Amino acid sequence: MTTWTSDELHHIAGADELEMAPRRRDGSLRGPVPIWVVRDGDDLYVRSFRGPAGSWWRTARASHEGHIRAGGVDRDVTFVEVRDDEIDDRIDTAYRAKYGRFGGAYVDPMVSARGTTLRLVPR
Repeated sequence: MTTWTSDELHHIAGADELEMAPRRRDGSLRGPVPIWVVRDGDDLYVRSFRGPAGSWWRTARASHEGHIRAGGVDRDVTFVEVRDDEIDDRIDTAYRAKYGRFGGAYVDPMVSARGTTLRLVPR
């Protein structure tokens, strides 16, 4: 399995937003949408602000493939659903630390959307 380089992790995690383009069933990429991204160790994670109703998230969950762009890094990725309370706790903390300056109106929905946590794995 491919892993992120330390340079990629640094640049992606340092970006405020990541452009997410999940792959559709027909193989085409959805139009990119800006979302928040956080780092935990050597892994990158995203969540849906709209929870499971988010259309990009539903597409990503169905295909498990897509493309991301952030911090000068442009990569095809696999989306891996996360169902681990310990990881989710760390992701909650990462969202609060990185994006807390935007206030609870934006951060609280991200923390509440634990069921939409996806790990980004480079391909």
